[in-house]
Amino acid sequence: MNEVTYTPDATHFNLWAPTADEVLLRIYDAGIDGNLLETISMTKKDDWHASLNGNYDGKFYTFEIRINDQWYGETPGIFAKAVGVNGLRGAIIDLEKTNPKDWKNDQRPVLNDFSDITIYEIHHRDFSISPNSGIQNKGKFLSWTEHGTTNDDGLSTGIDHLKDLGISHVHLLPSFDFATIDETKLDIPQFNWGYDPLNYNVPEGSYSTDPYDPYLRISEFKKMVQNFHKNGIRVIMDMVYNHVYSIPDSPFERTVPGYFFRKDADGNYANGSGCFSETASEKDMMRKFMIESLVYWAKEYHIDGFRFDLMGIHDIETMNAIRKALDEIDPTIFLYGEGWSAEPPQLPFEDLAMKANVSKLNGIGAFSDEFRDGLRGNWFSNNVGGFAVGVPNSEESLKFGLVGGIEHPQIDYGKINYDPKRSWTKNPTQFISYVSCHDDMCLVDKLKFTTSNDTDTEQLLKYHKLCHTAIFLSQGVPFLYSGEEIFRDKKGVCNTYKSPDSINLINWANKTRYFPLFNYYKNLIALRKSHPAFRMGDAELIRKHLNFLPVRDKNVIAYELKNHANGDEWGEIVVVFNGNLNEISVEIPDGTYTAVLRDSMIRLEGLGHVQGGEIKVSGSSALVLRK
Repeated sequence: MNEVTYTPDATHFNLWAPTADEVLLRIYDAGIDGNLLETISMTKKDDWHASLNGNYDGKFYTFEIRINDQWYGETPGIFAKAVGVNGLRGAIIDLEKTNPKDWKNDQRPVLNDFSDITIYEIHHRDFSISPNSGIQNKGKFLSWTEHGTTNDDGLSTGIDHLKDLGISHVHLLPSFDFATIDETKLDIPQFNWGYDPLNYNVPEGSYSTDPYDPYLRISEFKKMVQNFHKNGIRVIMDMVYNHVYSIPDSPFERTVPGYFFRKDADGNYANGSGCFSETASEKDMMRKFMIESLVYWAKEYHIDGFRFDLMGIHDIETMNAIRKALDEIDPTIFLYGEGWSAEPPQLPFEDLAMKANVSKLNGIGAFSDEFRDGLRGNWFSNNVGGFAVGVPNSEESLKFGLVGGIEHPQIDYGKINYDPKRSWTKNPTQFISYVSCHDDMCLVDKLKFTTSNDTDTEQLLKYHKLCHTAIFLSQGVPFLYSGEEIFRDKKGVCNTYKSPDSINLINWANKTRYFPLFNYYKNLIALRKSHPAFRMGDAELIRKHLNFLPVRDKNVIAYELKNHANGDEWGEIVVVFNGNLNEISVEIPDGTYTAVLRDSMIRLEGLGHVQGGEIKVSGSSALVLRK
């Protein structure tokens, strides 16, 4: 789908528009307004073609198609690789000129296995916009190229903060060109998560230092990726192929009207996305578009993974074809998504990449709402709490999460919330373990809603740590929402997709106030990294080495990782989660153990000795012992 091919001597245009009766190519001297320089009638062979002799570097273009007597509006095409301000016109550029110094030597950080992944979800603006971030390029791709940034108390922010925390992957909220930020008015504060796609294959202009310059947004994005890689962090992009911002304004609709979208039985645009623009991944050219788009990001921008918004709308055949195409580039590129949809899509359920069908997907994961809601409480009811705040009867949901969603003989699948009745993963690396993300209450707010208003901060911190301890000791792939490690809140607002900075920003003063919490999560990640027993990555190994222990109390889970699980130097490990406010007793196998996690403290070299038999576990806490 290469629609524009530039050389200094000529630029060639190629457009797939099989239903068009006429296609006009227009050349402009600016990305918005400016002068119309030329209008060319394209010629149809198999596709529509035009060639312009001479050097058109820096010029802008649009296509417009006519079917019968109707013109469908100008568009940069469905596969524009560079655009002007607000993405209304494509840009003719030399992509080689966008490469930073040493870009060709850029290397993906080493990743031996998907079980080694820890994901950190980020919105560019949230992370750097606060006055106390110490970051100069606030809300920009270049914010990730700054080092030595600190808050007012001298504690690291920005990429240094992430490197110190120890995560392996950043998950960038939509960073392709989206529709709802007016790039001509960046002096006015604007906010959006970016789930309103316009041009899928171009970086978003509002995150560049000059959205009018088509070269700059690309080069700055590449500099960002390059610096993440230099610091040992891989980059995941959040991709939103399931819907568009506006069907009439979409390059899809303006190129081949009616082709790229599903309709319901009444002929209306289907609403599986909740946006009345459900795309049709099963159609040949939509499938081809998705594959080539992802391959392009992986090759041109060195992206290391992709998260699929409402992945349940896409068909299984397309998702497996994507996996195959990316494997040919690098099989360590990580893929996962939301295994659901807003409303039932217009395909049979068994053909869709829903969570229940993840076992049909090859090397593609999905988020677990069972584990999430078991830990923190129901997503659909803000006031309903879960295991972490002392609400019983989520034990099987937690056990399901702790084994990474695989089939395990000690789990009663009929008692798991949302009643899956079976596992849905083949391997634990298909299971995304999380307790909060961008599109719901952050954990602090959820905990406040589900407990009494007079719950003190110390107790909230215990709940918070208990949730994330379960996430990072899960055999699935752990996922952390940005700012959780410094007790971020969003003032109780749930769906903050267009809330102001006052709601969405990360307040870096929190790092000083809650520095022990940051250190706890840093040490928790280090514990997982240091000990392969917590990330076996194989269903058979988990069934062999992970054994749940009997407990007397509700809202308690205990298990052992036996016999040097996954080659771990620790021969035996015992893990206990106590979701009750009060201290409880559990029976563990005999022997002398060393505590490495106890009462919200982690020390790999040990926190003292514990004798097997009956042991005490503090309320709202986790305990990890090793032999």
